[in-house]
Amino acid sequence: MTAAPLLEIRDLRAAFRGPSGFVEAVRGVDFTLNAGEVLGIVGESGSGKSVAMMALLQLLPAQARVSGSAKFKGRELIGMPQRQIRHILGREIGCIFQDPLSAFNPVLTIGAQIIEAIRLHDRKISKRAALAQTIDLLASVSIPEPERRAQQYPHEFSGGMRQRAMIAMALANNPSLLIADEPTTALDVTVQAQILDLLRRLAQERDIGMVLITHDLGVVASMARDISVMYSGRVVETGSADSVFYDTCHPYTRGLIAAMPSLESVGTLLTPIDGTPPSIFDRPQGCSFAPRCGYALPACHETDPELRQIGTTRAACLRAEEIAAGTVRPTAPLSESLPV
Repeated sequence: MTAAPLLEIRDLRAAFRGPSGFVEAVRGVDFTLNAGEVLGIVGESGSGKSVAMMALLQLLPAQARVSGSAKFKGRELIGMPQRQIRHILGREIGCIFQDPLSAFNPVLTIGAQIIEAIRLHDRKISKRAALAQTIDLLASVSIPEPERRAQQYPHEFSGGMRQRAMIAMALANNPSLLIADEPTTALDVTVQAQILDLLRRLAQERDIGMVLITHDLGVVASMARDISVMYSGRVVETGSADSVFYDTCHPYTRGLIAAMPSLESVGTLLTPIDGTPPSIFDRPQGCSFAPRCGYALPACHETDPELRQIGTTRAACLRAEEIAAGTVRPTAPLSESLPV
């Protein structure tokens, strides 16, 4: 008998009120995550990555409208009463937020906040035992002198140390699902590599399923088993990490890859994607990426294509087969580096 997925999302939608009524910020997102796997969700700022995760966890403002299905271990999260969802959050689902400085309470010590997270979900544990567990957690995420650090406040930690402390708190109750929302934002490359190595090690040791949200394809290259690329509130390409990197057939994904710095790009200018993502209150007709796309046809400005299987990936592009076969080139450069 095949085990049920750890997390199964189907047609997830989130809408906010605009000048002319409700407008969808997340439009029909689907994905499946099994225990012990890492799913990378990639896209520019404003693509709907974080909103999708906040929607399934019921962390959006009360005015937001959320629909679809989000099953965690077979339990439907959409529409679940707040009392039940609070019991799951922090206990079975851990979250690492973008900015740990604002996520921590500045007037409480790091140790006090982790102890609170532990005792909130285990009323029987003593404060002394929770402190011992907190010190062990801080040590497990490679924070030196954890006994002393537990007595310090968030502002006394460096950015990398705060992120490690946030990871420790997310893991305090041994969750089976970890949602990491831009966990390396604003960190230098050395600390970023350390945090990613730490997440990889902890996920393997604890058999945790992880959703890794990022704008950087390079971050998920060595972490994720599967990747979903989001643009303007929907998934435009999805597949295994290898297929998304090496068999990509959506122009947006190709643009993201072309903009990635690498050793091979030394001495060349990286090629940005022209233009900016559309506002959710002013989306163009047809494919939302068409105004920025060098492959766009007149039909692309009229039709918003659905995801379909193209080789080893699923892509939402009318010209995906031509792009995959290499029989068409963009009229505007999306993937050509320019010499310095």
